[in-house]
Amino acid sequence: MTKTAAAAAALIERSRRLGADPRNTNFAGGNTSAKGLERDPVTGEDVELMWVKGSGGDLGTLTEASLAVLRVDRLRALAGVYRGVEHEDEMVAAFDHTLFGKGGATPSIDTAMHGLVDAAHVDHLHPDSGIAIATAADGDALTAVVFGGRVLWVPWRRPGFQLGLDIAALKEAHPEAIGVILGGHGITAWGDTSAEVEANSLWIIETAAAYIEEHGAEAPFGPALDGYGALEPAERRAKAAALAPSIRNLVSTDAPMVGSFSDADVVLDFLAATEHPRLGALGTSCPDHFLRTKVKPMILDLPATASVDESIARLKELHAAYREEYAAYYDRNATADSPAMRGADPAIVLVPGVGMFSYGATAQTARVAGEFYINAINVMRGAEALSTYAPIDEAEKFRIEYWALEEAKLQRLPAPKSHATRIALVTGAASGIGRAIATRLAAEGACVVIADLDLEKAEAAAASLGSTDVAIGVRADVTSAVDIQAAVDAALLAFGGLDLIVNNAGLSLSKSLLETTDADWDLQHNVMAKGSFMVSRAAARVLIDQGLGGDIVYISSKNSVFAGPNNIAYSATKADQAHQVRLLAAELGEYGVKVNGINPDGVVRGSGIFAGGWGAKRAAVYGVPEEELGAYYAQRTLLKREVLPENVANAVAVLTGADLTHTTGLHIPVDAGVAAAFLR
Repeated sequence: MTKTAAAAAALIERSRRLGADPRNTNFAGGNTSAKGLERDPVTGEDVELMWVKGSGGDLGTLTEASLAVLRVDRLRALAGVYRGVEHEDEMVAAFDHTLFGKGGATPSIDTAMHGLVDAAHVDHLHPDSGIAIATAADGDALTAVVFGGRVLWVPWRRPGFQLGLDIAALKEAHPEAIGVILGGHGITAWGDTSAEVEANSLWIIETAAAYIEEHGAEAPFGPALDGYGALEPAERRAKAAALAPSIRNLVSTDAPMVGSFSDADVVLDFLAATEHPRLGALGTSCPDHFLRTKVKPMILDLPATASVDESIARLKELHAAYREEYAAYYDRNATADSPAMRGADPAIVLVPGVGMFSYGATAQTARVAGEFYINAINVMRGAEALSTYAPIDEAEKFRIEYWALEEAKLQRLPAPKSHATRIALVTGAASGIGRAIATRLAAEGACVVIADLDLEKAEAAAASLGSTDVAIGVRADVTSAVDIQAAVDAALLAFGGLDLIVNNAGLSLSKSLLETTDADWDLQHNVMAKGSFMVSRAAARVLIDQGLGGDIVYISSKNSVFAGPNNIAYSATKADQAHQVRLLAAELGEYGVKVNGINPDGVVRGSGIFAGGWGAKRAAVYGVPEEELGAYYAQRTLLKREVLPENVANAVAVLTGADLTHTTGLHIPVDAGVAAAFLR
């Protein structure tokens, strides 16, 4: 046993290695522990402590803050007050009384498994190969054959204190064993050192995978199903984008959802085989799987060649049936003290030949739900290759899904931000006003697609906001209908839909009437007037099909109502944009879509337009040095304040947030007060 917190350091390193490989466990799945000695500051004596991954943490990114630290003697003493499996929840609450020191993570339901097993180091993981054995109809017999007595079988038991007692008793009775297969669930391994338990965990995982590979049937999902093979990549992604708005409408019946799309080979191969309807109906088994994917997916029962319209019509029928079946599942299993039904919409929608749509309250939870269903497919493949897939029964699934402890975990989640579940597309967003808008929307919880002429800058701007669960960058020339549709499709495939569009892309040439050429006029009108029209048109199709309302915002200009010198083409196209706001507000209101505009002025700092020569031209018009142009603009305003990109972003956030839900057709000046541009 290692003295001091070196045991915790070794635990973190081991956990990250194990969690980095999806063959070992899934995101936030499983937990690891280590025991060691620390000096008790009260008594001055050494006490045995256990560091264990807390509730909600992820092995691959584990930190010290994600560990719970407990006194082993007090944890094991809980066996004396344990009242049986009907009182498991009491034991989780009791873990709080065994904690050592301040801070740390909340102990998870699996804490007992780690503390009661007499081993310095314990790993509990959810590898696909191990769960395949765990969910096979003859998993008990397979465990004996595959592992030759080194790994033992534990029949399904809901995670909790009794499961920890069961595993501890097996280890004591079989000192030669290095771990167990948990029926319907996963694996647990132990060792005297961190290196030993890691080696034991990997041996179980790799041995199971090798046995499946060597002895499994060649076509575990059955022969190919005629017409259900994968479409060509471009065709299936185009079909996915065409289906996405309608599917999001269905799965958001109870609450708005963010989506993710995958056309991974493992998904396409599963849907192309004869047995996929039977296996899909059986649902997932490992608690970590179905808690994120619901008990089963919704599967379109049409071939890949079915048209988009045919597919949508059938999906609507299947969705209505799914909701009825889920409500019946809840009613069959709920008791008087069960939490209320959380929603009857599917989290996973499978479309043969196309792929998988997965949904959640955030982009991360949506993506992870899809990853978990891929885990489930791998599990089904392994179980069917060796035997018959036999997940835990419905009643047990319900007990986990509507467990009071799971409900408590959900209640601990922070309140959603103002733009949570909203998906935004911002044009011209790699710099200046557009980037400030994208940054603000992401900070408010939105998923953001940053569209810009410069792909490298768009991707860099997106990366600065966080992972691809927060923002992605795409190239889009707003004068190209093809580019615009590609940007909209990127939003649909990355995040499942589209809610908020900001027409920000623009440029300006400061020229007098006589200096303005036909090409100057056409360029500015094509980018701003025609470009924003084409973006709005492409986006409106999605918003209408989704049926969730939405927002379109035009970044117009003070110049849309103010007649300034040497600015005819720019000001005329901004006036065009301003009237588009009014026209579209009138046309799209029946679909719940709000259309509003913002009229900035004098946004010099950080502006791509000003940096591209517009600033120098305007400075020359007003007879001031270019570096003083922002201050000049400020002094001519009523408030004497310089307007920054962030000020425009603030207006977008307010217009599209919860406080102005009944406002459409409005133009908001963000100009620090220019009396000549007051709206009338």
